[in-house]
Amino acid sequence: MKDRIINRNYTTGNELLDNKIAELVAEFGSGENTDLARELIVTSFKMLNPGISRLDMKILNASLKEVYRAFMMFSKYRGVKKVSVFGSARTKPDNPNYKIALEFSRKIADLGYMIITGAGPGIMQAGNEGAGPDRSFGVSIRLPFEYDPNPHIAKDKVLKFKYFFARKLAFAKETNAIVLCHGGVGTLDEGFELLTLLQTGKSNPLPVVMLEPPGGNYWKKLDEFIKTEMLSEGLVSEEDLALYKIVYSADEAVDEVNNFYKNYHSIRFVGELLSIRMQRKIPDTGLASLNEKFAAIIVSGSLIQSGALPEEENDSELALMPRLVFNFNRRNYGRLRMLIDEINKY
Repeated sequence: MKDRIINRNYTTGNELLDNKIAELVAEFGSGENTDLARELIVTSFKMLNPGISRLDMKILNASLKEVYRAFMMFSKYRGVKKVSVFGSARTKPDNPNYKIALEFSRKIADLGYMIITGAGPGIMQAGNEGAGPDRSFGVSIRLPFEYDPNPHIAKDKVLKFKYFFARKLAFAKETNAIVLCHGGVGTLDEGFELLTLLQTGKSNPLPVVMLEPPGGNYWKKLDEFIKTEMLSEGLVSEEDLALYKIVYSADEAVDEVNNFYKNYHSIRFVGELLSIRMQRKIPDTGLASLNEKFAAIIVSGSLIQSGALPEEENDSELALMPRLVFNFNRRNYGRLRMLIDEINKY
């Protein structure tokens, strides 16, 4: 293992220092991630470059510690699906938007999901209140106008971030679904950031639900803007509209989230191939239909069903799941979302 660490190409440029780092990691490190731990230490020494300011170091140091704490908090619950609920901190408990967020969170938590919010009041509190302390997380941000976490989150499930980008990373990495309720600039920022990640393939597929009470037109107006201004100008594609769905009841929102995982489980890229893990195999007739409908996103060959690819066999929890494997063009992620919707029909 020592040789594998020492022979890494990523170095400080100082042979003596590189050897000492490698020896330190070899002596005190364990597990499969020692090579990456060595690179983290190397990066820290690289930051001592005179061109790096103290402010640069403070940003790296604070963000790394924040992300580490988030990983540790969520690591205990990696096997549990989570839904991030976004919305305004200004919404009062008697507001219909608060009530529908609370109802959704209660119903999805009853199905075994956990809720992640920004830990504040308003819609965030509704999300945590509906789920209850045992199934709630709070990922807050330090602001000049400080507020305490709402009372519906256990203390060991709350984190406070200094930087928005680190906080957004925690949301994006840990969540399995996004529910957007009425909100202001922050809600739209978080929603469009996640849509951008989905559109570009920087996030694994997940459902994005825009939720409001019956008769509401908040999200309808946004949808109209996307279609009349963005789509008409060719700034987005028709298929991008499949990346989100507007619903007008808590039950619709629950169904949209839960049905996304009815057969679909997760994806992994292995070389040029995309491996879609499923709960159940697709009938041969269904596979033929999928090949016909989605031929445009296949670079070569076709959609085939298989077991775990050799690179996936070391994951014992997923090894037995059937796969849908193909050479995806890595461009049409809206169409990939449509493919997942079709998979979930079987």
